Amino acid sequence: MDAELVEIEATLGGGDFGQISIVGLPDTAVSEAKERVRSAILNSGWEFPKRKITVNLAPADLKKSGPIYDLPITVSILTLKYKFNFDFSKCLIAGELSLSGEVRKIKGALLMAIKARAQGLEAIFLPNENITEASLVKGLKIFPVNTLNQLIKHFGGQKIIEAVIQQPPETETGNSVTLTDIKGQEKAKRALEIAVAGGHNILLSGPPGSGKTMLAKAAASILPPLNDHEKLEISRIYSAAANILGQQIICSLPITRRPFRAPHHSASASALIGGGSKCRPGEISLAHLGVLFMDEFPEFSRYALESLRQPLEDGKIIISRAQGNLDLPARFMLIAAMNPCPCGFLGLKEKDCTCSLEKIKKYRQKISGPILDRIDLYVEVSSLSPMELENSSSTGNLTIIQKRIDQARERQLARLTNFSPPLNAIIPSGQIRNLCQFTNSALELLKTAAKNLNFSNRAYFKILKIARTIADLDDSELVAECHLAEALQYRTQL
Repeated sequence: MDAELVEIEATLGGGDFGQISIVGLPDTAVSEAKERVRSAILNSGWEFPKRKITVNLAPADLKKSGPIYDLPITVSILTLKYKFNFDFSKCLIAGELSLSGEVRKIKGALLMAIKARAQGLEAIFLPNENITEASLVKGLKIFPVNTLNQLIKHFGGQKIIEAVIQQPPETETGNSVTLTDIKGQEKAKRALEIAVAGGHNILLSGPPGSGKTMLAKAAASILPPLNDHEKLEISRIYSAAANILGQQIICSLPITRRPFRAPHHSASASALIGGGSKCRPGEISLAHLGVLFMDEFPEFSRYALESLRQPLEDGKIIISRAQGNLDLPARFMLIAAMNPCPCGFLGLKEKDCTCSLEKIKKYRQKISGPILDRIDLYVEVSSLSPMELENSSSTGNLTIIQKRIDQARERQLARLTNFSPPLNAIIPSGQIRNLCQFTNSALELLKTAAKNLNFSNRAYFKILKIARTIADLDDSELVAECHLAEALQYRTQL
């Protein structure tokens, strides 16, 4: 998740004529840079030094990988001959070179820009295609580079490259499915509104074709917009993941919308939580500050589901491996969907369920009690007949729903100034009574429900948090009995 600065040194002397030696734990891609560098220098019309060149990448005990060192290695070599009157100590240079001297797009540019600003550097020289990504970081002069010739003329003072004027990236708009497109399912839509407003986890259960997947996808249409800090935080994760996930990720930077990740149920635990042989962020980190949709929830491996315990509770995942530890952010909203039984038709009048009681019990036991206890809202999505679909109309106005959620989030921001993100779902259990005000009748109702329904301690406090979110949507300072009663109906079936 973090970049490390590498200082590149070059010196002349000894050895074979024109030989380049790169030291400092380079991998194959870095070692091969000497061929790209030599060709780029000659094809750009510059003279290559006629002595052996030794290039050192410091710190020497840090393994270097990738082609990002091509451009700074070339600059260090040409500086030996042309003695540029330029202060390189205040700038960062990164880029891949073609044999003709063109500068190609790299991965991880945002992480480099964040590190450069943190280290007090003033300027950063990057391939032109990485400029939009790096522009998320304020306080840096960012120079776009298209060719080696262009960069060398800048350092020589012959033709200065103009720093880009940083502009906020355009926010993507539009969503294929919106909440108001869905007919019927008013209880499920209300539950999704509550979940999005407070950052709560939700489980949708219903027969095939009842609309669980469409409801989950429609949740993206009511997610609040990202602020600048959140855009930078999410883009930082995707920039780190680009080294593994490839071009489809780097092309989406910077991230301007809350992520919506929907891994297939065959995904491994490493793909879900991160780690693996190359220590990559997993789907839960890629869903940070957004939504993780897990369709066919019981079909995920038991190990993968149990791995969700820590991130659901703490908003981060700590992975310990032989080569080191990873501490990755994972503050996501979980939307899970499942059928009521393996065949999916349990409880339907139109179709008979073919599952035995033993099969149904085994199917439901795939989701352990501790995982269910970490889910805030449970909603049964009923199947509508064609006649009911024809007669149902979509209710609610998307703009009004979004405004209600935005106002609820603003209330949480004012109340939870010391929390990041400021959401009701992450309030520590020990502080909820201090941060939230409840009427006496609401607390009496909760005591009665807890006694009769045998809630766990975690479920008890989750109900308080859900009720607080409902009160925020209702623009109420106090959590009243009606708010708590609505919250209880989303927990009783767990």
